[in-house]
Amino acid sequence: MKFEKREILLIVGILFLMIGMMAFLPPVIALVIAVLIYFGIRVFVGRRKRQIQKEVGQGICAICGAKVVDGKCPKCDMA
Repeated sequence: MKFEKREILLIVGILFLMIGMMAFLPPVIALVIAVLIYFGIRVFVGRRKRQIQKEVGQGICAICGAKVVDGKCPKCDMA
C-alpha cells in the first residue's frame, strides 16, 4: 500500500486527536471515533476529487478558462 504525504499527515493528525480524546473518553471509544473520522475524511475527499474531475473533464482552456470539449476550446477555436 502506497501512502502519499498528505495521507501520512492525516493519519498522524487523527492519531493526535485520538490521544487527546483519551483524556475524556475510554480508549476504545476514542479509537472508534478516530477511525470513523479518518474514513469520513477519505470518503469526502474521494467524492470531491470525482466531482472536480467531472467538472473539468478534458481540461480548461489556458486563454479564456472555458471547459475543453473534444480537444478544443468552444470559445477560442471557433475559426
